[in-house]
Amino acid sequence: MRGRIDSPYLPTLELEQAELSLKRGSIAGIDEAGRGPWAGPVVAAAVILDMKNLPVGVADSKALDTEAREFAYASIRKASRIGIGIADVGRIDRDNILNATMWAMAAALRALDVKPRLALVDGNRLPPVSCEARAIVGGDAKCLSIAAASIIAKVTRDRLMVELAEVYPGYGFERHKGYGTPQHREALSRLGPTDIHRRSFRPVQLALGLVEEDAP
Repeated sequence: MRGRIDSPYLPTLELEQAELSLKRGSIAGIDEAGRGPWAGPVVAAAVILDMKNLPVGVADSKALDTEAREFAYASIRKASRIGIGIADVGRIDRDNILNATMWAMAAALRALDVKPRLALVDGNRLPPVSCEARAIVGGDAKCLSIAAASIIAKVTRDRLMVELAEVYPGYGFERHKGYGTPQHREALSRLGPTDIHRRSFRPVQLALGLVEEDAP
């Protein structure tokens, strides 16, 4: 494996194996990427691992450097069932980021080519899904299926933001991926918001003059 993992702990199959020992049926891990950025979509992924052909290098996507994440992404893609759900900026601004995230997670599960018996979801909330589901706080660092979903979601979104950087040059989307860095703040102030900026987010509202700097 190439790249670096910045974590002393790695996710395991303990939860999946315990569930599989009790009942038959596939298990999907679900996670998202992109709740915090000022621009771009939120992307969710649902992953069903092949227990006989597990991917290599899987960890919480936040613990992997870019090279290790790309390596794990390719490994997951080779042997797993994957569904992707993407909530665009219009949905985020209309429904709020939490509801848009829940929608993207449910869409990712629907995009799988098989319906799992159980969905293991990162976080403390469950999206509206048509199968049994469990919310697991910190699941991307504990559960291999969720960790795999976190990698698929992160790499998918990063690649989308690189593509959007070509459509909207000058903002640095290829570098910060829409997150609120000083460089992004400066570009937003200088160039103004694009169509992919989240107008429900305060920094974008400030750039549009919709709120005052010292407003609550």
